[in-house]
Amino acid sequence: MMKALLSMRRKYQMRRIETSGKTVEEAIEIGLNELDVNRTEVEIEVVSKGKTGILGIRSEPAKVTLTVVEKPTDLVKVATDTLQKLVARMDVSVFVNLINVHNEEIGGPSFEIDGEDAGLLIGRKGQTMRSLQFITTMISSNKLEDQVRIDLDVAGYKSRRYDSLANLAYKVAEQVVDTGNSITLEPMPANERRIIHVTLADDQRVSSVSSGRGDSRKVTINPSE
Repeated sequence: MMKALLSMRRKYQMRRIETSGKTVEEAIEIGLNELDVNRTEVEIEVVSKGKTGILGIRSEPAKVTLTVVEKPTDLVKVATDTLQKLVARMDVSVFVNLINVHNEEIGGPSFEIDGEDAGLLIGRKGQTMRSLQFITTMISSNKLEDQVRIDLDVAGYKSRRYDSLANLAYKVAEQVVDTGNSITLEPMPANERRIIHVTLADDQRVSSVSSGRGDSRKVTINPSE
């Protein structure tokens, strides 16, 4: 059964508590009971997922922070409902968190999916995750009769991938400087190519450019003249 744990952000935060439990879900339930609210009325931040020790030795509780928030916008409601229904059809054990009502970088809400079966929603090189984000965006846009954008991460994959890409950009830039030869990276989606460009934007020793079409677009890192 899918477990949907939803969180909503507000402009003016009213009540905020940190709770702990054996699992993230238990910690959330404890917090909801203490605040006397339901899951659509809070923003949930996972502080620690906890750790299970052998025979209980050195085990650590899961910790979460809950913040009571105001009612979500139509976009948040529609996107949340759409994402929930899509994931429910996949029959996986996961929970959905609304991380940010308005991510300024993308101009829309940010969600994160986590849980026992979260890995199934990542796919090869994040392809399943990107497809789920695309479908959620398209359905939400059709329902609202407007072009909308959302951001979706699964089990922290996107943040880890971005860190890995930044490190790759630095490493390849050094190789380009040392050899004086250009290096072309493997094909990447637009959001990942952007990480490469942003990472190297202030490095005057090299330049980066995207080329190709569709899924075959690549980033080439060139030595500066």
